[in-house]
Amino acid sequence: MKKRTLYIWAARILMWLAAGITAALTLFLLGYVLIKGLPNITWELLSTKPSYLRHTIGILPDILNTVYIILAALLFVLPLGVGAAIYLTEYATSKRLVGMIEYAAETLSGIPSIIYGLFGTLFFCQFLDLDKSLLAGALTLVIMNLPTVMRTTQESLKTVPQSYREGAFGLGAGKWRVIRTVVLPNCLDGVITGCILSVGRIVGESAALLFTAGFAHALNGFFEGLSSSGATLTVALYVYATEEGNFEVAFAIAAILMILTLLINVSATLIGKYFERKNKV
Repeated sequence: MKKRTLYIWAARILMWLAAGITAALTLFLLGYVLIKGLPNITWELLSTKPSYLRHTIGILPDILNTVYIILAALLFVLPLGVGAAIYLTEYATSKRLVGMIEYAAETLSGIPSIIYGLFGTLFFCQFLDLDKSLLAGALTLVIMNLPTVMRTTQESLKTVPQSYREGAFGLGAGKWRVIRTVVLPNCLDGVITGCILSVGRIVGESAALLFTAGFAHALNGFFEGLSSSGATLTVALYVYATEEGNFEVAFAIAAILMILTLLINVSATLIGKYFERKNKV
């Protein structure tokens, strides 16, 4: 009996120690980046573009490029991911086909991002003749984030009770009408969660974009920007830290990215809880 008690206490201590080390590392990393980066964030940095004549640095083009690439990637990945999830959950009858597609999606989610960058360079930039552009980078990110949107939507579709579908069918509704008016409204939290997780990955991606989107800090409109080379915040961080050695700006960008990541995670949690309460009501 004493050995079992000692074993339980030892296991608890090890679990608390592991949790404490993980929390401490997270807080240390967060605090270090914010302490080093927040003092360097100024309005001039956020609202101007780089000027080599005036020797000033601004990240407004990088912020806009990040927004452009997020919008372009979501424009493609949401219909593809949600449509694939609906087909696999509601229409597909072959379990072997569903299993193959799910296995392919899981394999895609585990491929290193640098390989996506190489594929994007060869296919989108060279074969499709898009050159290095935000559009090529966005299409590469679509492939990267497709498994995330598809799997989260798929799992959310499975949580909708079968009785909802049967009740709608009993009232004479067709298959698509049941999906559109009954199933999708009840799994909207999964779709939004997948969207937010995709945004988080897009914001934090750099390896694939180094090969496909380019390094330019030009200030362009949405459509002009998509067709031209542009650096996102993560790529700009890499350029300022490694090629220019300007660690003050690099830490400022890192702090902005850290804050954006925290906001994205908090938003995903709050939206998930909101829809959970709404479904219970």
